[in-house]
Amino acid sequence: MGLISILFGWPVAPLRGVIRLGEVIQEQVEREMRDPVVVRRRLEEIERARAAGQISEEEEALEMQEVLQGMVGGPGRAEPARQERRR
Repeated sequence: MGLISILFGWPVAPLRGVIRLGEVIQEQVEREMRDPVVVRRRLEEIERARAAGQISEEEEALEMQEVLQGMVGGPGRAEPARQERRR
């Protein structure tokens, strides 16, 4: 049985490797999103942008909510859209 599974499993081994790599990357991103240092730095960036007049009070509240939801794993993570909106 081991030889047969090796023969039939060998062609899909690269696909399994790519899937595992994607899982590892996702785990790392989630860890970084929950890192208190990263979250604090992002909240400080939002505060600086508000103080400089780059974003409105409503945008500040929305972005802070999104950062905090990302930290606790809630829905509403829209980091790329937020970056484009500010440019």
